[in-house]
Amino acid sequence: MLQQLNEPTVKAAIVALQNGDVKEWNRLFEPDATLVDDGQPRNLKRFSSEALGHERFLSIDKVSSDGLTIEGEFQSDRWGRFRTYFRFTVSSEGAIRKLEIGQV
Repeated sequence: MLQQLNEPTVKAAIVALQNGDVKEWNRLFEPDATLVDDGQPRNLKRFSSEALGHERFLSIDKVSSDGLTIEGEFQSDRWGRFRTYFRFTVSSEGAIRKLEIGQV
């Protein structure tokens, strides 16, 4: 599933998400990075502490040509199973500056 991820920072973030590795996940973000969840601003640090280890992709079905947007079947211990997307904005230094997530 992860072999189709061709953008190194995105791949590292999804590996961290899948493994529930909060420390590695947080390391990939700029200190002032933002999160938008279904169009609404959300606290990235709180999302990270609540989601990692409890949310994961079951499949990755689409990856944009630039490798920054992924879509697939997602499992949340709290919200159940649904299709979602993650859209990353990555700085020229390779850190995540913005993450947009939402249901498809």
